[in-house]
Amino acid sequence: MGYRSLSECISDLEKNGHLVRVTEEVDPDLEMAEIQRRVYDSGGPALFFEHIRGCGFRAVSNLFGTMERCRFIFRDTLEDVKKIVQLKADPSDFFRSPLRFASVPFTGIRSFPRRVAKAPVLACTSSISRLPRIRCWPGDGGPFITLPQVYSEDPMKGGVMNSNLGMYRIQMAGNDYETDTEAGLHYQIHRGIGVHHAVAIARNESLRVSVFVGGPPAHTLAAVMPLPEGLTELIFAGMLGRRRFRYVRKNGFVISADADFCILGTVEPEKTKPEGPFGDHLGYYSLVHDFPVLDVKAVYHRKDAVWPFTVVGRPPQEDTSFGRLIHEITAPMVPREISGLRAVHAIDAAGVHPLLLA
Repeated sequence: MGYRSLSECISDLEKNGHLVRVTEEVDPDLEMAEIQRRVYDSGGPALFFEHIRGCGFRAVSNLFGTMERCRFIFRDTLEDVKKIVQLKADPSDFFRSPLRFASVPFTGIRSFPRRVAKAPVLACTSSISRLPRIRCWPGDGGPFITLPQVYSEDPMKGGVMNSNLGMYRIQMAGNDYETDTEAGLHYQIHRGIGVHHAVAIARNESLRVSVFVGGPPAHTLAAVMPLPEGLTELIFAGMLGRRRFRYVRKNGFVISADADFCILGTVEPEKTKPEGPFGDHLGYYSLVHDFPVLDVKAVYHRKDAVWPFTVVGRPPQEDTSFGRLIHEITAPMVPREISGLRAVHAIDAAGVHPLLLA
């Protein structure tokens, strides 16, 4: 089914025994992350935190904690998405098995981004300090957004079809960041936003960046997908979610209409500040280094907003499921994208994240 919101997904998971509620008050500083780690280690359900100390929002974790739950969430679309990727790798498969691929054209038609007039995410305004500020490890430099969907556009071309939606960590506070007006933005220079920022620097322009949190789960997975050239993350989100990516434009920013939260900001050409440390995907801390700063312009959220988060660290963790899903979906593309390579077997303990997600 195509979830219209994160809340719809949560209700579906709860109804089918995949989610439990945590009714006691929990501390966002280390305690919530430890609960998540222990439940994940036991193969447990998704967790819905109803009361977060010092915060008026609710949160959810472990949505993707097991492959069974991932396949349940995407039960109506995963096979069609695999077929589309297979056809992109070898279009002649359509003529060899036309009945098997009969649904593919309809999946493609409903996948293109759709501009809309109204956005539930714009219902309320807030600030960074009022959001769930979850710190996962004792040595972390502050709270981080661990499931962000970071949106940017090519400054030369513009438009949603020339955009990047990636999962680049956001440091919400700590170090030298000004409260509520600055956040850390950590990315690798070869990633989509890195390319966009390089173009903006060359033009001596600020780069508009939108950070979405929550929304349909297909949007979260789209942000971590290593997609082939010519297939944008927004189209992939539409295919996987069986619902076109809906967006509005406001003051030059693109805003995901179905997100739970949206942070708008700009990245100036040469402005950096120390970011980190951060307990990273391989079980070690990423050390403090200078990274771009997001100058926060506005924070919006839905009336029923729920904050999704995860905990990363030494494998296996919840992002193990991301690696396995990516492995399943993209396997047919590997020989085409990397000449001479026939297949990839990603072993979690060896570091799936840098191999498949980075």
